Amino acid sequence: MLRSDKVISRTGVVGIVLCFALGIANIFTLHALRIVFSVLCLCSAFVLIFVEIPFLLRICPTSGKFDEFIRRFTTNWMRAAMYTILSAIQWASLCSGASSLIAVAVVLIIAAAFYALAGLKSQEFVGSKTLGGQGIAQMIV
Repeated sequence: MLRSDKVISRTGVVGIVLCFALGIANIFTLHALRIVFSVLCLCSAFVLIFVEIPFLLRICPTSGKFDEFIRRFTTNWMRAAMYTILSAIQWASLCSGASSLIAVAVVLIIAAAFYALAGLKSQEFVGSKTLGGQGIAQMIV
């Protein structure tokens, strides 16, 4: 049986992959509004990459303000709120017509539900060693 933190991390990674892939796939359309939502989806992918893989903050040259913004999402409740907002943006893409961006919205709301459930159960956030959590930082000398 998988621990809940591994399920949450894997859902977040699936969200990253879908945001990136479907953001690129939908950018090549004739609907101007859908292009805007595709760009927002790509931006969401890059934010999620830095939130879910904290090791990247150490190796990628980012500004202090960006680092401070990303470090706000260290609790389950903050991550649930972030995923809910990102999902709502993609649900709003329905106003430009049905597209594959709906899949992104569904996966992001599922991830938000997982983080909210972990918050309700008062579980502390546990960073995955695979994704650059606590274990990776100790391995780097």
